[in-house]
Amino acid sequence: MTTERSGLLLSACVALLIGVVATASAIATASQAILLDGLFNLVYFMVSLATLRVSRLASGPDDERFPFGYGYFESLVNAGKGLLILGVSGFALFDATLTLLEGGHRIAAGLAIGYALFATLICSLTAWVLGRTLHHVDSPLVRADRDNWVVNSVISGAVLLAFCLIPLLQWADWQAPIPYIDSLLVIAVVVLCLGVPVRMASGAILELLNRRPPSAVAVPVRAAVERALADLPARRIHVRMVRPGRTLYVVVHVVLPDTYPVSSVQQFDAIRERVDREVRDAYATPVIDVVFTASDRWAEWPELSSER
Repeated sequence: MTTERSGLLLSACVALLIGVVATASAIATASQAILLDGLFNLVYFMVSLATLRVSRLASGPDDERFPFGYGYFESLVNAGKGLLILGVSGFALFDATLTLLEGGHRIAAGLAIGYALFATLICSLTAWVLGRTLHHVDSPLVRADRDNWVVNSVISGAVLLAFCLIPLLQWADWQAPIPYIDSLLVIAVVVLCLGVPVRMASGAILELLNRRPPSAVAVPVRAAVERALADLPARRIHVRMVRPGRTLYVVVHVVLPDTYPVSSVQQFDAIRERVDREVRDAYATPVIDVVFTASDRWAEWPELSSER
């Protein structure tokens, strides 16, 4: 898998496969934990169909309908994934709690162990393949899917170990805890993994709200801009940036003294080329605007009078 589309297509197909197998296994085993896994993956498959479409749009050029490109669609999809998973998690937590209060229920341990082993292997393999894909393409969509499959593999492994307790408890003739294992598994999985969809949704929503990118991105880019403009007698340099999805939008206002000599427009274009080259060394997919002015009025926004 060396392209973004092939990685996303693999993720969607695996999600559908596990969703179908998990749903059938949940009916056969009466396991809420397996049903939760099936719901997660079926939801993820449906969102993955939208992800494939967004991937194609985001990698294309701007157009008249969306003059600033389709980068925000990537953030929108990741926010939707996180919120949908949170919704499924909340439903599963509520249902498992009710079952636990009613005395729990027994499941078919042998089939449950078989499913958990299957899910652990498939999720781990998918996470590994997507990790390899990220060596060839830097995609926030593939990265979100890779993180999802890493979490899924850890969850499936933990569920496998928990299901293996059932035959051990039966062998030890300790029957009392067995009806509670499945519901406790659901609650533990939801509580321990709640941070993943929360981070996914909150990060994407902040991107949609045009919050500045994290320092790991913003600091090197700002340093690259200042390095490219180091030989100019600039009175002030304002650098503002947002990152919807994979695209980093950088707006640079350079305030020059009134006496700065200007020989031609090409003089400024050469400086812009230098800024673009430096920034691309720090971030692969930027869109850069460099504005030169002699007045702070054109560089400062009333709401953003201090440097961010």
